[in-house]
Amino acid sequence: MDLTQSVPPPAAGGRAVLAIDAGNSKTDIALVALDGAVLGTARGGGFRPPVVGAEQAVGALAPLVARAALTAGGPGPARIGHISACLANADLPAEEEELTDALAARRWGAGVTVANDTFALLRAGVADAGEPTGVAVVCGAGINCAGLGHGGRTARFPAIGRISGDWGGGGFLSEEALWWAARAEDGRGEPTELARALPAHFGLTTMYELIEALHLGVVRATRRLELTPVLFAVAASGDPVARAIVARQAEEVVALAAVALTRLDLLAEPTPVILGGGVLAARHPLLDDRIRELLTVRAPKAEPRVVTAPPVLGAALLGLDRMGAPAGAHARLRAQYARD
Repeated sequence: MDLTQSVPPPAAGGRAVLAIDAGNSKTDIALVALDGAVLGTARGGGFRPPVVGAEQAVGALAPLVARAALTAGGPGPARIGHISACLANADLPAEEEELTDALAARRWGAGVTVANDTFALLRAGVADAGEPTGVAVVCGAGINCAGLGHGGRTARFPAIGRISGDWGGGGFLSEEALWWAARAEDGRGEPTELARALPAHFGLTTMYELIEALHLGVVRATRRLELTPVLFAVAASGDPVARAIVARQAEEVVALAAVALTRLDLLAEPTPVILGGGVLAARHPLLDDRIRELLTVRAPKAEPRVVTAPPVLGAALLGLDRMGAPAGAHARLRAQYARD
């Protein structure tokens, strides 16, 4: 299974990669020379083709591409040899193909490669030399997993939400915390400190007040993600309900990684398991320690690594791979992001 959808390869004269990491909450653009030097960057809002359509979502990238080009001294299509786009919501082959076509129509570069944004984390976490193999689990606003095995084999999941069997991510965890807190307050569920801590985060006293505020829009729905760190803080204090939610998240992360490793026949050899996204990058001890404990049981040879570098680095590395960048380019690019 090919991990990308592509249009024809880069033109011979192209001297730069246009790297795009477009997530649900933010988008990063980088123009990178073939020697690994970062020429220009730009950052913008979230990328949501399911809401606005592929054409409009890609069109919204245009000002960011122009801004990155301006900071780089104005490289145009003749200088951009390849577009390496790692995109949220590119979950199915049909979505990748549609987004590839939309990017190609913009004529920003001679070639286009589209992959799900999980592959950006994966590429950022694996070595630059030799055959890249590994599994990446992203746990940010949502959760997803992708793996790369020998011979370019891939493993991935639809990651569309509950209908595709997903459990977890910051958005889900905040909803789960609210559910348990509401039931604790009205007596349907077990007592938990969440019933006090969640409304207190918004300056409220009871869960009833918080439920009303969320329902009526007094507290914006987008602010629910603020409750995920509150959940981890309550869990760290020893609250059994909160700890159980965190433990379940660890189980889901390891289940994804173990299944991907199994599909790729990598369980028997040392293989990096790259962990990233806001929830995992925060290195909450309860979650981090439990993930490592469970991996020793289900995948003893797995080598867990938390990657906090911006995912656009992975998109750029994929672009350099595609263009056959010279020796030292990958290391130079990594060094620049390590300084940021």
